Amino acid sequence: MPTETFEFQVEARQLLQLMIHSIYSNKDVFLRELVSNASDALDKLRLEALRDDTLGVEVSDLHIEIEPDREARTLTVRDNGVGMSHEEVVRLIGTIANSGTAAFLRELKEAADSTTAEGLIGQFGVGFYASFMVAEEVTLLTRRAGEERGTRWTSTGEGTYTIETVDEAPQGTSVTLRLKPEDTEDRLYDYTSPWKIREIVKRYSDFITWPIRLVQEVPPPAAGEPEAQSQSQAQDGEGDDGTTPAEETGPEVLNSMKALWARPRSEVTDDEYHELYKHISHDWNDPLETIRLQAEGTFEYQALLFIPAQASRDLFLQGYKRGVQLYVKRVFIMDDCEALMPPYLRFVKGVVDAQDLSLNVSREILQQDRQIQLMHRRLAKKVLSTVKEMMTAAPERYATFWEEFGRIVKEGLLSDFENRDAILGACSFASTHDGEKPTTLAGYVERMAEGQEHIYYLNGESRQAVENSPHMETFRERGIEVLLLTDPVDEVWVDTVPEFEGKQLRSVAKGDLDLDEAGKKDEDDEERSRREESYAPLVTWMSGHLADRVKQVRLSARLTVSPACVVSDSGDVTPALLNMYRAMGQELPEVKRILEINPGHPLVEAMRTALGDGQGDTALEETAELLHDMALLAEGGEPGDRSRFVRLVADRLQRAL
Repeated sequence: MPTETFEFQVEARQLLQLMIHSIYSNKDVFLRELVSNASDALDKLRLEALRDDTLGVEVSDLHIEIEPDREARTLTVRDNGVGMSHEEVVRLIGTIANSGTAAFLRELKEAADSTTAEGLIGQFGVGFYASFMVAEEVTLLTRRAGEERGTRWTSTGEGTYTIETVDEAPQGTSVTLRLKPEDTEDRLYDYTSPWKIREIVKRYSDFITWPIRLVQEVPPPAAGEPEAQSQSQAQDGEGDDGTTPAEETGPEVLNSMKALWARPRSEVTDDEYHELYKHISHDWNDPLETIRLQAEGTFEYQALLFIPAQASRDLFLQGYKRGVQLYVKRVFIMDDCEALMPPYLRFVKGVVDAQDLSLNVSREILQQDRQIQLMHRRLAKKVLSTVKEMMTAAPERYATFWEEFGRIVKEGLLSDFENRDAILGACSFASTHDGEKPTTLAGYVERMAEGQEHIYYLNGESRQAVENSPHMETFRERGIEVLLLTDPVDEVWVDTVPEFEGKQLRSVAKGDLDLDEAGKKDEDDEERSRREESYAPLVTWMSGHLADRVKQVRLSARLTVSPACVVSDSGDVTPALLNMYRAMGQELPEVKRILEINPGHPLVEAMRTALGDGQGDTALEETAELLHDMALLAEGGEPGDRSRFVRLVADRLQRAL
């Protein structure tokens, strides 16, 4: 069949160049990546064979083989798994179908050290390409189960690759690496050495559930050496080339194939858990936390879950594959079982092995299965309780967790009402109490002044924007703590959580404000009434003049420095939330807001005087408009008519000169 030559996708070519030039110090992991891919192919074949009786494949001896050839300087990793079709090879090899590729490559090039680079590679997941760290040329031969013809893919990683259809190819996939010369100073070892292969497999892939076999040809006797002498050396334990008898008598199984989740904790090291996590997640970093769970009784299952140390780049993208691996009695059933983990814990990776499910269970059946629903609830509770424990037992790890996954966890406040208290207990928030450390809601409540009835918060784009908001002025003056909520999801969940430990959550930018409850009474009712009466004409006049812009004008109890601010009514949608709905294609009617003016500000006092002197002319009207526009700007909004605003400001500046 004709051979076709293709060019690598630009991003793939750049990534290959980085691999070829050895940005990653630990090159041994290339074998882990190839073995992991082979294991996935075997899992998929067994699953397809269970679900499709007509596939006609043999699954009684599924395995992985590693075959080194010292003379040819090649290493082959092959499996008899599901294989790939010609179309799959074209689609999967030679392109990187991952958004954010360009940003990833830029960060990778700018990485200051190898540790940073390793972490970035782990985030991106580029397993197959790791082969080019150790190989001058890579050849992939594959045939999909159920198809007659195979496909051969070959490349040196220098910009192009070739693909050809072959008439004869064994079912499954084999990857043959023509290895680079050994260079121990660059950590490029002899990967044809049986000892080195054993070491890598034992360290990274011992838990793989399929046998990993080392295939070695029996070397012919050296010139002048009787065959009996060669056999004698084998019986003594090791030949001259460092091989052992097992290698010389046929394939040697290198891995124990023990399911880590089924073994007692005392028999498993942290390193073994970490390698299982890397196999499952295709992450090259150790997990942040490991969670074990074993349920016994009427419904038995074992779970081994992992919280990553870093959020993956596509975690917030539509189509992100979430969920954990599902096994039934150690038989792999599916990747990404969404029914076992709620969307707000979609970053959790791991394995759940159930004893009483059918092997032929489908995703649709899982959604309705009562036992799966029970597992779902218990797994969610276990993860949340583990995070809560991290707060006190490992505060640094918790801080890392919250930085990476906090805004995702808060999504659960909108959907998982059963676990709402547990989610709130695992949350932390920036606060005016401490410029560095976040606080829990429980910590806020403990610090509340006597008589304070509400938990106060303010939403905004950043901590700086929130702290500088006019709405914060009286709270800062009185020393009342305010939570600073800057994640987009905060705009939504605060309206769905009525209270925490009997204390209502209340925005400092919504509704009428009465802080007398905090034990600091500003002024008696008589003085307040006198002030309201004094400013009533201005308030009435401004309400009429700005009627097309605002719902109401009133005196403010929030302001101490700024002349004015805009607030939303208690039950109204905030501008930020309105913009979020519109971004999702949901048009909502415009909501008028309330303009609050500061009676103690010189500008507002001057406006009252001007109105009392009968100066309610165009200049005063323009001043009222500017006051409203400045209040919008102060909270991060913008004037309704920007060109008019600029003209009025320019006119005022000209008069001032």
